[in-house]
Amino acid sequence: MDDFNITYESLYEILRKEKSQEELQKLDSNFFMQVVEYLRTKKQILESQESKDSIFASAEIQKTKKQLENSQKILKELCERRENKIVQMALFSSRSESRVDYEAMLIEEKNLYTSIISSLNGFRINIVNNIISGNLPSIEEPKPIKTLENKKNTAKLVRFTTAVPKFVGDDLNIYGPYEEHDVANLPLKVADVLINRNRVELIK
Repeated sequence: MDDFNITYESLYEILRKEKSQEELQKLDSNFFMQVVEYLRTKKQILESQESKDSIFASAEIQKTKKQLENSQKILKELCERRENKIVQMALFSSRSESRVDYEAMLIEEKNLYTSIISSLNGFRINIVNNIISGNLPSIEEPKPIKTLENKKNTAKLVRFTTAVPKFVGDDLNIYGPYEEHDVANLPLKVADVLINRNRVELIK
């Protein structure tokens, strides 16, 4: 699947398979990167069409807009369906103490799966097992849930002092490409690396 390219038709087919099968369907390991490239290309095509003065431009613009909107809806539903399957897999694995095949999971999905397993196992050990044994469970102060309001505490606003090609951060998210003078709100670690390499300057 290394030469696989995302298209509107292929996205629709991927969602169709995910909906029709109970098992998590295997995707290309670079699926998210390919999707990001596909959406960026679609947006560039739309911008190009909108800049043209042609009697045919309006119809093409509407077609591209609709395809872009539908692609985003397909991706949202696909991610939600896969997310639900992964949650169910984690529940089954935690309750039965059996191993689950990771083969169909993307790296980001494996992180989600292991995080859920860890939380479920922790709950079972601390709450369920203690209660069954006649003991009160220990209570820890819950960690605050991350929201958009506290995102500013985990990101830095920077301005690029030179062009930077597309790259993958340590959080496995794709960033860029960026042009000189571009402004972006980046995670602390990503921003610090770029600052140390004199690629960006901090906007205070």
